[in-house]
Amino acid sequence: MKTTNINRRNFISKTAVGTMGIAGILTSCSTQKTKKEEIKLPELLDFAPDGKVLKAGLIGCGGRGTGAAVNFLDAGPNLQITALGDVFQDKIDNCRAELKKLKNVEIADENCFVGFDSYQKVLDSDIDIVLLCTPPHFRPQHVESAVLSRKHIFMEKPIAVDPVGARSVLASAKKAEAIGLSMVSGTIRRVQKDYMETWRQVANGLIGEITGANIIRNGGALWYRNRQPDWTDMEYMLRNWVNFCWLSGDHITEQFIHEIDVMNWHVGQNPVSAIGWGGRQRRITGDQYDFFSVEYVYDNGIRTHCAARQINGCSNRKVEQINGTQGFAKASGTIYDWKGNEIWKYPTPEEGDTSSPWKVTNPFVQEHINLVTAIRTGKTISDAEAQVNSTLITIMGRMAAYTGKEITWEELMNSDLYLGPKTYVFGPVPEVKEEIPVVGIENKPT
Repeated sequence: MKTTNINRRNFISKTAVGTMGIAGILTSCSTQKTKKEEIKLPELLDFAPDGKVLKAGLIGCGGRGTGAAVNFLDAGPNLQITALGDVFQDKIDNCRAELKKLKNVEIADENCFVGFDSYQKVLDSDIDIVLLCTPPHFRPQHVESAVLSRKHIFMEKPIAVDPVGARSVLASAKKAEAIGLSMVSGTIRRVQKDYMETWRQVANGLIGEITGANIIRNGGALWYRNRQPDWTDMEYMLRNWVNFCWLSGDHITEQFIHEIDVMNWHVGQNPVSAIGWGGRQRRITGDQYDFFSVEYVYDNGIRTHCAARQINGCSNRKVEQINGTQGFAKASGTIYDWKGNEIWKYPTPEEGDTSSPWKVTNPFVQEHINLVTAIRTGKTISDAEAQVNSTLITIMGRMAAYTGKEITWEELMNSDLYLGPKTYVFGPVPEVKEEIPVVGIENKPT
């Protein structure tokens, strides 16, 4: 697949609706007009409108899944969590306890399902919406089954760990759109008001034409689990999932996707190639790197640099800088000219001011507000294609770093790379070795 240069204004007018999860928000622009029409944003609702009871099932009952269930319940009136599914009973038990403590919600025993097939049992229960929050390896299969079951979907980021899975989600998304199902994913910045308004200022030309970006997420190490004597290979990997590439996609995909998605949102096109490097110095378990540095190249000459690290005891920072011909933007809410003068800043309300039109609703809740609003108003939304692209960009960078080779978008889209086993049982996992990727060839003495 050849990536062509996409006219920025045309790209925005075609895709911003889906990526923001709100229908009909942009003013189209004719190529004959000499003056570009200003892009405007929708009014974000603080709560979804009332309506008939909507029942949701949660698949993946760990910390993020439990959090997503609470966020869903906070999105508006007449919302219920009625079914839970996970491969581990203790995860379900902990989730039930948290829902009882935080929201006084009790899930009936007969609606709690354990095992690798628990996702289908949740989908077969009496629900309208499914919250997909398992390790991302399972997302493509669960999305496909949810669409076949005609359920509206919240899918936590990322939506896949490999090109095969990403293409599967895109195909499922097209089927969902055809039958009127709404899909919202967990890349929260596109529904966060300060990020949205900054994007609007940039899209309306405040920094001129975009020339590149500098994207960094350096932080401490994530959690890990040491293997226990009674754990099989499968249980060890599942309980330690953020440290295995087949389950998480490595941290460039599982976590750094938030920042790369912001970059992709602003640049408005997919890169044609990537070259990168990375390595491992401190990680304890699994087969992943703990740092990455990737350069993405676009067919109009733009280059962006993305770097991420997860190591304790280092200088940490997050940078989401979008560069233009007339200045640069910090994507979270500040814009400067190239002399360093601040030329625009998001008007963040004073703490405790809940009436300001600039108040930023918790984006973890806002994404569910948008989903429920779409269902109750009959205005279907989907940000799936944008999130497939952002996931693929992270996978592209990981493949470049793991191999030491330049990876093109065409290679990525035609790749048959599939990570992990194709059948799931608690036992050995011979397809996965706990080995760290090594690039290049051995430098032998002469």
